[in-house]
Amino acid sequence: MLFDFGGVILSSPFEAFNRYEAEVGLPLDTIRSINATNPDDNAWAHFERGEYGASAFIDAFEDEARTLGFEVDGTRVITSLRGVIRPTMVEALRRCSAEFKTAMLTNNFKPPSDESGTEAMVAEPAVDGEGASLVEIHELFDEIIESSVVGVRKPEPRFYEIACERLGVDPSECVFLDDLGINLKPARTMGMQTIKVVDPDVALAELETIVGISLR
Repeated sequence: MLFDFGGVILSSPFEAFNRYEAEVGLPLDTIRSINATNPDDNAWAHFERGEYGASAFIDAFEDEARTLGFEVDGTRVITSLRGVIRPTMVEALRRCSAEFKTAMLTNNFKPPSDESGTEAMVAEPAVDGEGASLVEIHELFDEIIESSVVGVRKPEPRFYEIACERLGVDPSECVFLDDLGINLKPARTMGMQTIKVVDPDVALAELETIVGISLR
């Protein structure tokens, strides 16, 4: 059982991006459109593979935004990344972890080398956006696969292969939940069953049908 974290267990960072865009008068989904431009080699891709620190990401992302005609505060983009726990998804994860092997598949950012300055904002957080602890949630997973650690990211096929190798399972035995279709496509090609999480209740109903147990 494979779960994305932000956008599945936590609320989507895109919600926070949209709030920032509305606040400063940017068109809706400006940040998503920047992320989708040159997606394998843009600032976001380098950041998630651990090739850029926060400062390098901010400079590169703001340059990319400017090239597309937008003025975006890269620091605000980073601080928008922390979602809020979805209790129903955590309960589903808890029940799944009692029955199946589970892994978190997360595109994230390199931990800071110190605890100060811009770099400190990108650490894998111990709390969500409202200050609730994430430690117990992390402990529910058998494995946590982080892009910044393994050097590849969703939707690169190798990322999913690493998850299967660590769990000791075949892709055909896996169900993967993510909020982005682009991340689900390679998993589906590998033979996984996939669920796109838009409405958590709808996603959980789909998952219950697949696994045959109550998750709520």
